[in-house]
Amino acid sequence: MDVPSVSSVVIPILVVLVSRLLTSALVHLLWKPYAITKLFRGQGITGPKYRLFVGSLPEIKRMKAAAAADEVAAGAHSHDFIPIVLPQHSKWATDHGKTFLYWLGAVPAVSLGRVEQVKQVLLERTGSFTKNYMNANLEALLGKGLILANGEDWERHRKVVHPAFNHDKLKFMSVVMAEGVESMVQRWQSQIQQAGNNQVELDLSRELSELTSDVITRSAFGSSHEEGKEVYQAQKELQELAVSSSLDVPALVFLRGNTRAHQLVKKSRTMLMEIIEGRLAKVEAAEAGYGSDLLGLMLEARALEREGNGLVLTTQEIIDECKTFFFAGQDTTSNHLVWTMFLLSSNAQWQDKLREEVLTVNMVLLESLRLYSPVVIIRRIADSDIDLGNLKIPKGTVLSIPIAKIHRDRDVWGPDADEFNPARFKNGVSRAAGYPNALLSFSQGPRGCIGQTFAMLESQIAIAMILQRFEFRLSPSYVHAPMEAITLRPRFGLTVVLRNLQG
Repeated sequence: MDVPSVSSVVIPILVVLVSRLLTSALVHLLWKPYAITKLFRGQGITGPKYRLFVGSLPEIKRMKAAAAADEVAAGAHSHDFIPIVLPQHSKWATDHGKTFLYWLGAVPAVSLGRVEQVKQVLLERTGSFTKNYMNANLEALLGKGLILANGEDWERHRKVVHPAFNHDKLKFMSVVMAEGVESMVQRWQSQIQQAGNNQVELDLSRELSELTSDVITRSAFGSSHEEGKEVYQAQKELQELAVSSSLDVPALVFLRGNTRAHQLVKKSRTMLMEIIEGRLAKVEAAEAGYGSDLLGLMLEARALEREGNGLVLTTQEIIDECKTFFFAGQDTTSNHLVWTMFLLSSNAQWQDKLREEVLTVNMVLLESLRLYSPVVIIRRIADSDIDLGNLKIPKGTVLSIPIAKIHRDRDVWGPDADEFNPARFKNGVSRAAGYPNALLSFSQGPRGCIGQTFAMLESQIAIAMILQRFEFRLSPSYVHAPMEAITLRPRFGLTVVLRNLQG
């Protein structure tokens, strides 16, 4: 009897496998985009034409490059940076309406430009959507902490982290914040004294970044803050690498072949592991408690959960939460303060108002969040086919919420939506706009920012203490060019002329 040759067996199998792969590719790359485009067109939703495999990504890249080349076109003090930072949303909303369809490769994405749609996603039907993992830059930076975790993992993380932000714990952190600001303003006063003319020019982007990094390392690691600073520096460099490698295009993956990035991820993990092991060793030797900083609170919560046979965080998950706290607590707060100082530098009358009525500080901070939200866009992904009002959303569709554009919508905020007007918040956030849930800087609902109170408290303390000592104006050298580098920041820094109020 003849024995079949290897090729006679393998080749038919390969043919079947290749055939299945080709069929799957054709369905994914051709049929599904066609069917989804037709589905949305039937609902009155249009958008840029789908291009095989790449979708809308080349067009996004081209528009971003063109906008970057003309980055100061908005003018020295214009708050309408959407054509520069989110040019694709600016153009497609003009061409197709507030809600439109576009493509992240072969993945459909719908931009939700109406507050009532956003409310359903973030507040009313939050269980039907998960956070989108398509941006691997963030996953490299944060691991799978609270920001990126989903489902039961998110519930476990939140249960451990949430107690760190209760009222009593924030009292401890507020002392750390005040000490950090005091050190900064004393340094500024020394620089003014050395200048000899009662004023000095400073780049507040750098100054406020140093402030928030100091506060975050002390709040996260307490007595271990010197080691924490090394972790922060590694994370900061990793963030810059992630930004430079992403081409500023959503959904492009982090360049995992980047040797330096791998080194930084490993370095951060090693240093955080050493801090954790050192803290646990002291607890086991009865030399010290867990500590009242974020790390100590998480380790203590984990120990209590273990005693009760609860679901605990692994050491890697605690490391991820430390990385999340670094990014969310430092970068966003730093840029919130920077843009608030920009607005106050451009509107000196509000500096005087804040010195007279300290309660108005919160109004200014909220208006700063509205005009210059550190996070300009957030995304969710539909876990199943779902009806969003009258809109049918297929499973796997990415829902983009363009925070910066919604914050400038005249239908929501009134005819002065592009103007700096803190008084709109005099009756609170819920009455500041035509919709009670229109301010989206901290997101909304169960997945809203857990550190919102921490961030606002730090900003309030910093602005109040700065205003007590100084008055300030924009430097003639300042160029207004907002850019998105994961968060919104001034491309050329924020140079201001700082003058000592005491003369």
